[in-house]
Order: sequence, then C-alpha cells, then structure tokens
Amino acid sequence: MTTPAAPPERKLPMARECPFSPPAEYARMLADAPVSKVRLPNNDEVWALTRYEDIRAMLMDPRFSSDNRLPGYPVFSLEKPSEQPLQTMINLDAPAHSEARRKVISEYTAKRIKDMRPSVQRIVDARVDALLAGPQPVDLVAELAVPVPALVMCEQLGVPLAEHEFFLSTATKLVSIHVTEAERDEAFGALAGFLMNLIATKEAEPGDDLISRQIAKGQEAGDYDQMQLMGLVFLLLVAGHETSASMIALGVALLLENPEQRSRITEDPALTPNMVEELLRYFTVSELAMVRVATEDVEIGGRRIAAGEGVVALVNAANHDPEAFPEPDAFDIDRPARAHLAFGHGVHQCLGQSLARLEFQVVFDTLFKRIPGLKLAVPFDRLKFKPEDGVYGLHELPVTW
Repeated sequence: MTTPAAPPERKLPMARECPFSPPAEYARMLADAPVSKVRLPNNDEVWALTRYEDIRAMLMDPRFSSDNRLPGYPVFSLEKPSEQPLQTMINLDAPAHSEARRKVISEYTAKRIKDMRPSVQRIVDARVDALLAGPQPVDLVAELAVPVPALVMCEQLGVPLAEHEFFLSTATKLVSIHVTEAERDEAFGALAGFLMNLIATKEAEPGDDLISRQIAKGQEAGDYDQMQLMGLVFLLLVAGHETSASMIALGVALLLENPEQRSRITEDPALTPNMVEELLRYFTVSELAMVRVATEDVEIGGRRIAAGEGVVALVNAANHDPEAFPEPDAFDIDRPARAHLAFGHGVHQCLGQSLARLEFQVVFDTLFKRIPGLKLAVPFDRLKFKPEDGVYGLHELPVTW
C-alpha cells in the first residue's frame, strides 16, 4: 500500500522578518529546494520556483499558460472563485496575447515615454509644492506616492482636468486599506462607469490620448470593442497604480535610511536610472503576480511538473539569487541590476515598465533636490508595512524636514 505524500510544509505568502529583505525562507529554498511544492492560502498545492534561471526559463516556455480559466491555475484568495475570473491581456496566451499587446504597444515606445517627461515633471512638482505649502509632518504615501501614478494615468488617458479629483479619489479607494470591501466595490463600479462615459466622450470628441488613439485604431481595423477597451484601461490602472505607489514609498524610506547613497544621486542625477533598477530588484513589490499552469509535463530545475499543475514564480527570491546577483542582500546603486525580474520576463513582460521607470526617476530626483532636509517623522521601527498577500509596501510614511 502506497503511503500518500505529506503535504508541503511551506505556505505562501511568507512573512518578511526584515522589512527591507525578502522572507528568510527564500534563501533556504534557493539553497535546498529551488523547485518545490508549497501551499496557497486556500491549501491548494503548487510548485514554487526560486532560482533566477529556472524562472526565466519558465516565463519563456509556452507550455506554461497564463490562462486563469484553466484548472490548476494558482489562486491566492482563501475561497476559489465561483465564477470564471475576469480575463485581461495578462491572462491571454499566444496568439491572442500577441494581438492584444500589438494594439497598445505604440503607447509605450521610447519616444512616447520621452514626450511624457514634461507632464510627469509638472505633476511631481505640483505635489511637492503642496507638500511644502502644507503642515508637517505629512504622509508621503497619501500625498505623493499614491497621487503621482494616478495623475500620470489621467494625462495618459486624457481625463479632463475637472475630473482629476474624482479619478484620483476613486482610484485610490481601490488600493487603500482604509476602506471596507463594500466601499471598494462601490469605487470599482463608479470607476467602471466613469471610464465607460469617458470612452463614449472620446468616441464623439477624440483627443491626443491613449483612449482616443485606441478607438481610432480599432475603428480603422474594424475590430473596435468598447468593453475590451474598458478592460485594457482598467488593467493599466490596476497594474500600474499600486505597484508604482509602493515603489515610490519604499524607495524614499530606503534612501532616507541610506543617506550616503541618497547624497550620491542628489549630487549626480545620472546615477538615478541605475539606482531605480536596483530598487526594483531589491524590493520586487509584486512578487506573487507571475503565476502559470503547465499544459504539458515539463522538467524545470531537475523536477517534473505535470500537466495541470500550478506554478508560482517567486521573483523576489530570484532577484536575490546569489548566482545572478552577488551579495544580493546589499543595496548597491552601482550594481548592474537591469536584468532583474521585477517586471517579469518574456512575452508577458510588463507593458508599462518604461513609464514606471520615468515616474520613479522624476520623483526621486525632484523630491530630494527640492526638500534636501527630508527625514522620517517617526522612528523607523514604527513604520507599518503592508502584509505579504498583495503588493508589498507601506501603509504610511510620515516625514518632515
């Protein structure tokens, strides 16, 4: 009689003992069990990958599907959804994914992002102006980290100036811990209605913005779908808002704790782009987003993953793999960190990564130049970090100067 295999002892998500370091268990997994079974919050068993090269290989392999409708696709909620989950571009496989990405890739060309720099600078300057004019201490999460990505999105989508405040407050509720689930659902519905009205307005009166250009392309190609466009806009908002806000807040906190490296970028802004790459590697805030399900039997890292089994790529472990990044737990702005996996790898690599990089560079250069005396308003050990079950970040960042 065969004895059933014992359930895996490791369970995701895992807590960080140090807020500036990945869970200590990741290092043990890298050393002893780089491809191993873990349990999700709903007790489903999936494979966890930790090694940099294994994760790159998996993300490039078409035998691992992003389709969240397939049996075995990892779900982190405590209860499995009773209905088919919403499917956006990130959950499409080829060729549907390639076609969906092709339609919007022109919005993220190097020229388009370069042309957005003055707008991003204006938005950041206005937020810093408000900081300097207001009382102290101030919560940098609420007053800078959260608004900047949302307002940049307003510029990109062509949200009228009069609607900025509604867009900002409603989008903020979707990622805030200070609202109930009912309030979040209400915000979701309000924002969906707002976006549908905005799309209808752009259909009648097109402008120079992402929505108008997507409408024109779809109508010209004869495949325009209003609901698909709304889904794309929602994806851009959800994928780019909370992750960018978290990176801004964490980056400021880390630089406040590392004044010598902060001084270097203040004195030489040419160092900022590489510093941003190191921040992305170091924190990897959206570490549980890269999940797949095997459609065939596949061997990864010497282990056989069977068709129908789910896989979670622990990219924060990979970004701290000493084989890929020597002395990975050191924050070093001189490190060549561009090859990190914070934005994924392969065909599903983050579409908006260039815009995110631009936001981070402008925020860090502007904030520390204009407020050189910026400092924490509370002891570091009193900062409250977000739990591990979503995008990692800070609830609040009280600062003064």
